Amino acid sequence: MFGTIEELVELANQHGSVHEAMIVTEMEQSQYSREFILEHMGKNLDVMMASIKKGIGGVTSVTGLTGGDAPKLNAYIASGNYLTGKTALTAAQNAIAVNEVNAEMGVICATPTAGSAGVAAGVLSALVEDRQLTREEQINFLFTAGAFGLVIANNASISGAAGGCQAEIGSASAMASAALVEVCGGTPEQSAQAVAITIKNMMGLICDPVAGLVEVPCVKRNALGATQAFVSADMALAGITSVIPPDEVVEAMHVVGMQMPKIFKETGEGGLAATKTGRAISNRIFPKE
Repeated sequence: MFGTIEELVELANQHGSVHEAMIVTEMEQSQYSREFILEHMGKNLDVMMASIKKGIGGVTSVTGLTGGDAPKLNAYIASGNYLTGKTALTAAQNAIAVNEVNAEMGVICATPTAGSAGVAAGVLSALVEDRQLTREEQINFLFTAGAFGLVIANNASISGAAGGCQAEIGSASAMASAALVEVCGGTPEQSAQAVAITIKNMMGLICDPVAGLVEVPCVKRNALGATQAFVSADMALAGITSVIPPDEVVEAMHVVGMQMPKIFKETGEGGLAATKTGRAISNRIFPKE
């Protein structure tokens, strides 16, 4: 078992990869067979891909506050007249798709939470298209992401209510960046550096859902979290490292989360939720008697 990123990297070097270290750890902790664990992760993968397909087809949230942006981005990509690279933009599109399905009360795979479910799914699906990943490689991607997510959850937080959006979108983006590095041939240490680079950039991000709903600004933050994962992965693969060690970066995020005022932790009382428009939306959806 590993409790820190440093220990995870060491274990990964012993087993040859982060995903193998995670699978072995899961077998030891759960007492389930390798076949069962791989099959279960495969089901998670299938849910992710199904939610992307549904979202791109077009959905509207129960409140009508969000929906339809994934098809817009899909059409924009198809036009060929875009500024961002196609792979990163596809990741953003698919991340939006997943979280629009979440807002529509559809089935998604929380990675690590429902509010941040689009990041890893968006990143992975875009890479599948770009690099023609096999199903085995896709499943390994999820185990790698999960390994780093486990460390972050145990040493900081993955909850917006506890640590702000840095703990949700920040963690999801960090997990995805680490998995990107490994599936593209990077070392466990480079995956760890990608995590540090990502969290450093997203540290302090508040959780300010309008009307207390996981819609605005959550859906679009998933898109930007997905693109951040690609940049961090590229930086790590280029040999760029974090001056502050990954475990210390995670600890810093934890401290920032504890110090963050409660109005910025999923209460719907600060940030965008407290704007004139944000308050008007809240009053429309939840009228005061």
